[in-house]
Amino acid sequence: MKKIIVIDGQGGNIGKQLVKRIREELPDAYIRAVGTNSTATGNMLKAGADEAATGENAVVVAAKQADIITGPIGIIVPDALLGEVTVTMAKAVSDSKAVKVLIPMNKCDIMIAGVQDKSISELIEAAVKQIVL
Repeated sequence: MKKIIVIDGQGGNIGKQLVKRIREELPDAYIRAVGTNSTATGNMLKAGADEAATGENAVVVAAKQADIITGPIGIIVPDALLGEVTVTMAKAVSDSKAVKVLIPMNKCDIMIAGVQDKSISELIEAAVKQIVL
């Protein structure tokens, strides 16, 4: 069974939607939610994650154990998500051998050339399709 790690911050809205859709598509998947804060963690846990943890060290540990890491693109950028992503978190995710399926958010001064403006739900669906493959 693949270990899918969902990482999010702020209110955890993207992570919550990812957990919900992954659970619908892969009901037996093992999903660990890791939040940069307790609100994000709690919302992802409520959405159906198997377990959850919060904070920098939780991201570091989860990234080492993951087969797939998903979340907003800011999880690989230090100081993203309004400063919630530390250098250590971003490095742990970037250095992980896991496949990364990232949501291309054109926010927080991160602009991704060539990415069409799509709704969050469309981006979530595209990410889930990649994970299900």
